[in-house]
Amino acid sequence: MGINALGAMHVQKFARNCSTIEMFVHVSTAYVHGSSVGIVPEKPFRMGETLDGAEISYLDINTEKKIVEERLRGLEAQNATELKIKSVMRNLGIERAKLHGWPNTYVFTKAMGEMLLEKLKENVKLIIVRPTIITSTYKEPFSGWTESIRTLDSIFVGYGKGKIKFFVGDPDSILDMIPGDMVVNSMLVAMAMHTNQPSHRLIYHIGSSRRNPLKYADMKWLMYRYLTKNPLLDTGGKPIKVEEAKILETMASFHRYIAIHYLPFIQMLKLANMILCNHFEHVHVNARRRVNHSIRLAELYKPYLFFQGIFDDSTTENLRTATRGSEVFNFDPKCIQWEDYFMNIHFPGIIKYALK
Repeated sequence: MGINALGAMHVQKFARNCSTIEMFVHVSTAYVHGSSVGIVPEKPFRMGETLDGAEISYLDINTEKKIVEERLRGLEAQNATELKIKSVMRNLGIERAKLHGWPNTYVFTKAMGEMLLEKLKENVKLIIVRPTIITSTYKEPFSGWTESIRTLDSIFVGYGKGKIKFFVGDPDSILDMIPGDMVVNSMLVAMAMHTNQPSHRLIYHIGSSRRNPLKYADMKWLMYRYLTKNPLLDTGGKPIKVEEAKILETMASFHRYIAIHYLPFIQMLKLANMILCNHFEHVHVNARRRVNHSIRLAELYKPYLFFQGIFDDSTTENLRTATRGSEVFNFDPKCIQWEDYFMNIHFPGIIKYALK
């Protein structure tokens, strides 16, 4: 809330006091559309707009801000621990997001941020860039650079370390990914193209699903191939062997799998721990934590792993036309050969820069 929504508002207020400002570029996310199906258009949000399936018809951002502040004050009055505060606020965010039709707090607050930019001066050009899942750099400043483990990279690392034994998601769903340097290039080109244009609001989807789609099942296979040839090492320096994992194609099958393969073991540990005077307390807590972590991970990435939309990028394509043939500001996803990119650039980049 503080960064994605109110942060955008604070920068917008600062911009309004800049007497000679001509342009405002805001980075959002394509997934502000929630769990859309079909072609997702490049269109702006109206203030207070909610998504299909919302239980509340109007999004009052001031009300959301007050709810956050009141809950935090209540927790502080209870002298709640930092861990407790994080847990309660995380659950509150998900609850409020779903009430308004968004699947998680991240995209909910990103949508708020876009709405709060409505108060910009009329003569200021507003460009909203909506990238999809950002991956390591394609070429600049060099191939494979990434700052940290992000989004689906955590699945790759968990799989490579032997912590993930199965995948969750629709194998035919499209994973919309775009290298980080292509996102930067699109922003630079958008600014250059609109420098002397009339003032208006423009939305740019920066992704690959429309021009160069990659299926989830293909990504899973690439992970398996890479980790078979280049296994990660355990704490003792020994290679970790990965097995070809199955895909659980629905959330129901995921929860059923957890209930059959993991919960009985945890219940057994709990019982043994009670009988043996907390002798297995540490083992039981760790096992429970790992299962809870898997469930949270599945819920967190559900909007991406079961996504049935394709992001329209017609406006973005007009930008690409202006730079086509030039490698200086390339952001055309059609030039990416996904197998080569993941096997020789992205996966090695995660290991070299994110797991260093």
